[in-house]
Amino acid sequence: MRTYPFQAARMFNTPLLVHPGKAEIICRAVGRRILGADIDVRAPQAGILGEPIREDTNVDWFTGEENSSLESVRRVGNVAVLEIEGSLVAKGKWTGAYSGMTSYEGLNAQISDLRADDSVRGVVLEIDSFGGEVAGAFDCADQIAALSAEKPVIAILTDHACSAGYLVASPARSIIVPRTGMVGSIGVISMHVDMSRAFDEAGLTVTILAAGKFKADGSPYAPLPDATADKFRAEMEMLREIFAEAVGRYRGDRLPKAKALATEAETYVGQAAVDAGLADAVANPTEAFKAFVTEMAG
Repeated sequence: MRTYPFQAARMFNTPLLVHPGKAEIICRAVGRRILGADIDVRAPQAGILGEPIREDTNVDWFTGEENSSLESVRRVGNVAVLEIEGSLVAKGKWTGAYSGMTSYEGLNAQISDLRADDSVRGVVLEIDSFGGEVAGAFDCADQIAALSAEKPVIAILTDHACSAGYLVASPARSIIVPRTGMVGSIGVISMHVDMSRAFDEAGLTVTILAAGKFKADGSPYAPLPDATADKFRAEMEMLREIFAEAVGRYRGDRLPKAKALATEAETYVGQAAVDAGLADAVANPTEAFKAFVTEMAG
């Protein structure tokens, strides 16, 4: 069976800002294909330099044609719409629903354009994401915060902004959630895969050779020791502190750091999100967008 080491490296043994339910679905759906073996899912508690992205070349999987242009930002009048949808990843120029993911690198390039474009009076973050990678997330949120300090920026959810999705929504001046929209999950999760029993059943023995006491910590070829699990949990908690501090800085009195931590990575739907300080209003996304466009045109 073909395995996918690149995808496995991004999914497992690395911190993720993603809703745990979504992480479990991903594991169950593609875990066997990526790892080459069945998995048992258990949920314990717990390059942006210059503009090289514009010269990057992607090959269309269906046509085989090369495309070297970053997707342009959609405009409605003098309002720009940044699409933040699907899984959030660090590198690449993927933005928008068509790709199934959004890269922080792609967003940063688009944000740079919007900050320099005087014809853009306001920006809507159209967000529907359960989160994604830690790498690049906080820098991207800071870039959105800088944009929001210069021009009116609102986040309109269609329907979810969880974990990293909420992190990038929080710098907006206002967060609009639909009645069934979900926000929150201000926490961090990581998944460890123990493949040792599968290798035993296959008659394979893996010998781990490592220089450095902690070099092989988290190896998928052995059960995870309690001490190592505790160390990883401490790292997750440190990242959760950074997450809550960032949200508190962006949201201010509406959701200070202590209050963000007190959510314990809970999610909130509709009006409950507003009551908890994670969102500012409940509204139909289409109507909220039209109202913002009208306001910016005035």
